[in-house]
Amino acid sequence: MLNKIASPFVKFVEKYYPDPLIFALALTFIAYILVFIFTDSGPLDAVIAWGDGFKMLMTFVGQLAFTLVASTALAHTRPVVKILQKLADLPKTEKGCYALAALAGAIASLISWALGLVVGAIISRHIQYRSQHKGLKVHFPLLVAAAYSGFVIWHMGYSGSAQLFVATEGHVFQDAIGILPVSETLFSVYNMIGIVICLITIPILVALMRPKNTQDVRMFDETTLEEVAREIEPPKEAPPETVGERIERMRWISLLGGLLLAIYLGWYFGTKGLALNLNIVNWSFLALGLLLADHPKHYVHLVHAAGRTVGQIILQYPLYAGLMGLMITTGLAKVMAGWFVSIASAHTLPFFTFLSAGLINVFIPSGGGQWSVQGAVMIDAAHQLGTPMHLIVSAVAYGDQWTNMIQPFWTIPILAIAGCKMRDMMGYTFVTLLWTFVVFTFTLLVVAHLF
Repeated sequence: MLNKIASPFVKFVEKYYPDPLIFALALTFIAYILVFIFTDSGPLDAVIAWGDGFKMLMTFVGQLAFTLVASTALAHTRPVVKILQKLADLPKTEKGCYALAALAGAIASLISWALGLVVGAIISRHIQYRSQHKGLKVHFPLLVAAAYSGFVIWHMGYSGSAQLFVATEGHVFQDAIGILPVSETLFSVYNMIGIVICLITIPILVALMRPKNTQDVRMFDETTLEEVAREIEPPKEAPPETVGERIERMRWISLLGGLLLAIYLGWYFGTKGLALNLNIVNWSFLALGLLLADHPKHYVHLVHAAGRTVGQIILQYPLYAGLMGLMITTGLAKVMAGWFVSIASAHTLPFFTFLSAGLINVFIPSGGGQWSVQGAVMIDAAHQLGTPMHLIVSAVAYGDQWTNMIQPFWTIPILAIAGCKMRDMMGYTFVTLLWTFVVFTFTLLVVAHLF
């Protein structure tokens, strides 16, 4: 049944979805039109706001690129690859393969959004490799879609930027809402229940979308099978011939670097608590990568290979930074959020906040950036209606992660690593979008008021 539901979305994406860069440009043109319709900004004002937006996220772009490179390098270290390989060997059926990819992607996403994308891509390749050796007919685009579907809960986990933002001393909305501890958001009972529901149901959902006709199944060709085999068992390096080559292969050097970073992180968490930010996440990935790499040269090789995950990100994110500037400066983001606030009550405001966050995320696919854009409007509405503030923060987070299932920007790294095309896999994640709408709505409107 679910395969029949997914089929029209798969055909729609294959036929009509553009390349992610074209998607970003199209959103820019749409935003310009909306600015002229719904705000008082003129054409030149809009262009200036868009251009000024470039600088708003440039520091974040650098952090983002390093996060992807460091997490990709970490996931390709030998100990991590062995763990993923053993996991990939567990499924005995086609359904089990899809379910495992979704579960692994979801759990890794709860640790870090970047790790979720990278681990999801790698384990998809390993599952496909092992399944073909077992004689299983596993559709690789759906396998990648399953892993990406797990990404739909990243903002409910360890790196949830909106929740961490309001839990940090000195955040820009502190005068309005104070400090909201993560015990009220990330570690709340309703958030935990929402996570558990997703962890149970999404693997089942993607397994039920598998193609019924074996002729529709796309698997690795011989060249790709050989490529994955080399990733699992890379060829042995030639012995060092010079003093310099011997030094760069001394493992104690990378271990010492990783240890120094680990000591710093221990001091940081010991003195500041769970005050996570992208810099600390990046230090964590770098420390683990250095500790798990064979030696310094090996880690440099892993980082170099990881570079392919960031090219399009670096190209496209300035466009989204421009979109963010355009929507903030002209007031379009407030107008869009206001559409939903105007029809909300104290009980339904989290639901309409979730919907507006999902809409805005299509234009600004950045968790932290989205809270900065949308937070002020929703905080004011919550004060007026008497809605608990922690529900507003969670609702923005849920909306931000939800429409990633139809926004192709975050597919870039997972597709680059997996070696799959966006048009082949994204139709399946439309079904994930529909299901998680039910889960997140139930969590905000029912579960959150029971606990």
